[in-house]
Amino acid sequence: MSLADLTATELLAKYRDGSVSPVEVISDVLDRVSSMEPQLCALYALDPSGARAAAEESEQRWRDGTAGALDGVPVTVKENIATRGTPVPQGTAATPLVPAAEDAPAAARLRAAGAVIFSKTTMPEYGMLSSGVSTFHRLTRNPWDLSKTAGGSSAGAAAAAAAGYGPIHVGTDIGGSIRLPAGWCGLVGLKPTHGRIAVGNPYAGRAIGPLTRTAGDAALALSVMSGYDPRDHTSLPSPSDVFEAEVSGLRVALLLDAGVGLPVDPEVAAAVSSVAARLEAAGAIVEPISPIITREMLDGLDRFWRIRSATDIAALPEERRAKVLPQIRTWVSTASDLTAADVFHGYSQMAAMASAVTQIFTTYDVILSPVAPITAFPAELAYPTDDPGKPFEHIAFTVPYNMSHHPATTLNAGFSTTGLPIAAQLAVPHHQDLQALALVAHLDSRRTEQRNWPTLS
Repeated sequence: MSLADLTATELLAKYRDGSVSPVEVISDVLDRVSSMEPQLCALYALDPSGARAAAEESEQRWRDGTAGALDGVPVTVKENIATRGTPVPQGTAATPLVPAAEDAPAAARLRAAGAVIFSKTTMPEYGMLSSGVSTFHRLTRNPWDLSKTAGGSSAGAAAAAAAGYGPIHVGTDIGGSIRLPAGWCGLVGLKPTHGRIAVGNPYAGRAIGPLTRTAGDAALALSVMSGYDPRDHTSLPSPSDVFEAEVSGLRVALLLDAGVGLPVDPEVAAAVSSVAARLEAAGAIVEPISPIITREMLDGLDRFWRIRSATDIAALPEERRAKVLPQIRTWVSTASDLTAADVFHGYSQMAAMASAVTQIFTTYDVILSPVAPITAFPAELAYPTDDPGKPFEHIAFTVPYNMSHHPATTLNAGFSTTGLPIAAQLAVPHHQDLQALALVAHLDSRRTEQRNWPTLS
């Protein structure tokens, strides 16, 4: 196995006993990038020389006994999470390229822990797509099948993680943007309790979290990035939850029908049902539940997001506005038809979703569902519907937890007949992030089908 494929936990153990150096590891990671990146297009602002220098500094800290919690571990950060000196284009050619003045809170915590942030990762136009389609970045593809999307908006993070560009990749999520790409690339992707990781530029529903190959690495990354930061008024102190799972007696709500959006593919339903069966065999109490959200809720959110984006785009100078992806311009073009009452009603649907989710947790400990109703769609499409008028038909399983602020994580539940990953989602009560990841680890250890990660060779 290449050093690039080792987990963060494995790397730290090898650094500790001196059998491997961070310099060797970053060299292997950069070799992997050199081999696969021309096809994947997952990275932005790759910095090989800076990465090698940081790895050498880490090697010295291990020798001195001053290494941090992630010292020498290769990490990527999504491009909309600021890192000092690198522009933040937000996936669009319409953004002027101004270097960021400082690291965002999550990046600062990773760097303080000794992580080697060797690159940023790509995202689609303004982060408003569940694909890698962008007027600024090259089109990111899924390493399991290059004709398919890696998902979005944490497109590059998911592709990089599945391809083995090191063990830890950090994304953002406002409606499924960590969980959808993680699910379509066979990864563990955690949208944590809102406020657990300081965003720095908070917005309703927005969260930062890890995309990794294992639950243990996600838990490790979460522990490093968690905590209050004065730059984010929504951030919270680090909680005291622990990485352990008690399955016996666990009350699991099985949600196989979102009630709105695209119909669930039978292969997806079967894979998620197999996870339910594993939980039941381990002593959990699994019960089917009715849909949590409604058409009114999803459409209301669409209207609110549309007017928000239309307002932002309208403020751009005409020459920059013309650079925005045509599908996004089409989507926002109807915003002028909305009344103030429409927008207020749309805003109110965030609270309606939150209330609906919270009610489920008065009876159940976990909500198990698909992450997406379908497997990865063609890479060139901005939306799985290929219709800017219906851009959110695939997020009905994910977006409720952004609005309710509950943690939700992905689990590889199997593969389609065409070899594409299928994901299950586990949502849990507030502040039980580590227990959710421990449950993923428990289920992963009992998975009968194991496949090698894609190599493109």
